[in-house]
Amino acid sequence: MTVDSARNLKIGTLKLANPLVLAPLSGISDLPFRLLSREQGCALVFTEMISAEGLSRKVSATLKLLNSLPEERPLGVQIFGPKPEILAEGARVIEGWGGDLIDINMGCPVRKVVHGGSGAALLKEPGRIRKILKAVRKATSLPLTVKIRTGWDEKNLNFLEVARIAEECGADAITLHGRARSQGYGVKANWEDIGTLKSGVKIPVIGNGDILNAPSILEILAHTGCDGVMIGRGAYGNPWIFAKGLSLLRGEIPREPSLEERERVLLRHLSLMVEWKGEIHGLREFRKHLIWYTRGFRGSVEFRTQIPQWETLKETAAHIREFFQKIRSAPIGMVL
Repeated sequence: MTVDSARNLKIGTLKLANPLVLAPLSGISDLPFRLLSREQGCALVFTEMISAEGLSRKVSATLKLLNSLPEERPLGVQIFGPKPEILAEGARVIEGWGGDLIDINMGCPVRKVVHGGSGAALLKEPGRIRKILKAVRKATSLPLTVKIRTGWDEKNLNFLEVARIAEECGADAITLHGRARSQGYGVKANWEDIGTLKSGVKIPVIGNGDILNAPSILEILAHTGCDGVMIGRGAYGNPWIFAKGLSLLRGEIPREPSLEERERVLLRHLSLMVEWKGEIHGLREFRKHLIWYTRGFRGSVEFRTQIPQWETLKETAAHIREFFQKIRSAPIGMVL
């Protein structure tokens, strides 16, 4: 499969260079993470999921989630909430701010979100979904997408009904995660449902779920015929998944990042986190990324136990350099 055969992705007026999309990831897809993903070839990145209520009330902590750089563009903003009028106002705020695309979350399975009537809870109310989409479509001219799961539970798989409502209300694309809300992430994503959706609507369909490595990008495109691929957990500690995926789409053999490149990107990620979030907060949030980046390497278990002890950028960077130097000096670098 080549890039041409996979079709470059077009969402409304937004033309993307390739079909690879970074998922909106709460606590993960912040500015540094998005920037690194774009640098590795991702065509469209998303903010973390943002409260439409917070946007409409101009809450400073919420507005900070919109911080971005020109190098990230195009940038999608995902919003959530249960009320049509509040979501519409959130959309107006995003358009006024200069967003490139708006996505409405109708698939988040997290209990706190669902109990507030947002996320996957909306799948139980197709009538409310219609009201939301009509209100948001009227409020903004930006490309509009919706992210859903296959249904509330296995007995109520209404993804095709919801997608057709979205299409009727003027959505420009729909992303389907191949699991029901009740399944969480505990079962394999059902790509068959993504293929069914692709056959059932005319707007672009973006497939999501279990895209954990570069080969799975080609597999889901071939298996479902979807127009785009949204990558979430597969990018944790692995921004190279986008570069590798693009190589495969071109019919090329993907290049593994060298130890030097891994070290460089890891240190750059660290520096960006501190630059944008301050040393204390940035280092605290970076710990999970550091674990993901170093997983599978010789000595990584011992390395991870020491991470909470590091309190400064300088100290953390020194330990990262030491970690990679030990790998380079060892006879075997990776634990297979």
